Amino acid sequence: MGKPTGFKEFDRKPEPYRDAMARLVDFKEIYTDHDDVHLATQGARCMDCGVPFCQSGEGCPVYNLIPEWNDLVYKGRWKEALDRLHKTNNFPEFTGRVCPAPCEGSCVLGVNEPAVTIKNIECAIIDKGFANGWVVANPPTIRTGKTVAIVGSGPAGLAAAAQLNLAGHSVTVYEREDRVGGLLMYGIPNMKLEKEIVDRRVNLLREEGVKFIVNADVGGEGKHSVSGEDLLSMNDALLLATGATTPRDLRIPNRGGNGIHFAMEFLLKNTKSLLDSNLEDGNYISAKNKHVIVIGGGDTGTDCIGTSLRHGCKSLVNFEIMPKPPVERANDNPWPLWPKIHRVDYGHEEAAVRDGQDPRVYSISGKEFVRDDDGNLLGINTVKVDQNFKVVPGTVEFWEADLIFISMGFLGPEHYISDKLELELDGRSNYLADYGSFQTSKKKIFTAGDCRRGQSLIVRAIDEGRLAAEQINTFLDS
Repeated sequence: MGKPTGFKEFDRKPEPYRDAMARLVDFKEIYTDHDDVHLATQGARCMDCGVPFCQSGEGCPVYNLIPEWNDLVYKGRWKEALDRLHKTNNFPEFTGRVCPAPCEGSCVLGVNEPAVTIKNIECAIIDKGFANGWVVANPPTIRTGKTVAIVGSGPAGLAAAAQLNLAGHSVTVYEREDRVGGLLMYGIPNMKLEKEIVDRRVNLLREEGVKFIVNADVGGEGKHSVSGEDLLSMNDALLLATGATTPRDLRIPNRGGNGIHFAMEFLLKNTKSLLDSNLEDGNYISAKNKHVIVIGGGDTGTDCIGTSLRHGCKSLVNFEIMPKPPVERANDNPWPLWPKIHRVDYGHEEAAVRDGQDPRVYSISGKEFVRDDDGNLLGINTVKVDQNFKVVPGTVEFWEADLIFISMGFLGPEHYISDKLELELDGRSNYLADYGSFQTSKKKIFTAGDCRRGQSLIVRAIDEGRLAAEQINTFLDS
């Protein structure tokens, strides 16, 4: 390592976000510009551990060579750092922005000190690579004559497409929305991941030979539907990377009616309108001047908070059924496991700055939605719950709301593709396929990402897409 005593000399200092009040007036990215000197200092904190947990086991699912590129950044060898980063990760510009960084949770320095700012350094490496023209299309020199169809253009589908194309196979990706990117395009708001960044990588894949077909609802019955059976017969292999898109609902009285929406409906429509017209077409769910409640924490709940604030909501509350996490690791949550601690994400900070308090209310559960005689939403009645999620007697409380967003995670993939292809499902309704083989109950059909493993991280989807591509490549060569 370049600075043996760096972890003793320098404190952890993550790159700051833009000022909270300033960023609330737009949907531009929340991040500030990278500072090479600052990042070199942060890279010097890496300990070059004998066993780098950051890149294995509980750390990075794609096994990023983190100590190597930390050291290269410290030494100012950015292009070499980029080469090492791309060796394991197809899309560091995505993970460097939106991954929760399990690598930092398992950083050995994190045993008794704040972890290395791995995520900041990763993002800076790839951003510098694009800025300096180091990231260019790399089409294969030889084509195998084999064809692969991929359903879904999220991180798993794109990673698999990149790897299979690099191996020389002809790859076509089918996306049911009007833009390529899946979760990256419409599931993550622009202030966390500007869509020009997604388009930039997709255009590189196009230059390399990957074909994309949008408005192609594989297995659906609409105007732009495409038969899964036809894809299977026309190609040598088929990969399903459709994501986990069935939302978990809150089945309490008065659920039906206006004013209540799933989080992804809210986020998708907002991003599409933003890209189509800068929100001038009105084709989105507006939170302007409304009392908003977001039910469910996590990244998606935070994204609903941030989007509602940018619309100019009147008030904002975020319900979490879990108790408030501790500031430090609990005894049953030791390193290198993911630290289950209290965090303040960008949306929480923005709400606190605008409204004077964190929007989250913990240990609370919805009892019934409240509507007037005409069916219009008035709010929700809640109860407090204990650590075992049992109702605390006498705690019923009414909360006013014009809009309620349900952000309680996802149950698995939609099944209109798998039903027609007669695929087996696992006990959680995901497409049945073992990690490592990724082959479904049908010989030519493979699956990867959230539709196989259940709702998870973008970096895990990239990992599965890469590994599934390896298995498909072996299958095609056999």
